[in-house]
Amino acid sequence: MAPHIYLVGTTEVGLLLGDLSRQRIYQITVQKDFPAPVAHLAQGKVWLGEQVEQWIAARRVKIAARRRNPAGPTGVLDATTPQQ
Repeated sequence: MAPHIYLVGTTEVGLLLGDLSRQRIYQITVQKDFPAPVAHLAQGKVWLGEQVEQWIAARRVKIAARRRNPAGPTGVLDATTPQQ
């Protein structure tokens, strides 16, 4: 029996991230730190689902840490730090 391969396309990436628009999904998937697609099909790019989920989890940890300490390690707020 062949191993199960978990692939996701842009629709699934959007759902994993919270039902985002196609434009926002494109902006995210072209970032340098986003996992590389494993194939380019007629319907678009596909990624390994595990890699995408790991990327999302890592980003959420970074965002949560930033929210706990909005001033960052230097103790100074910068213009890119979201404020609540």
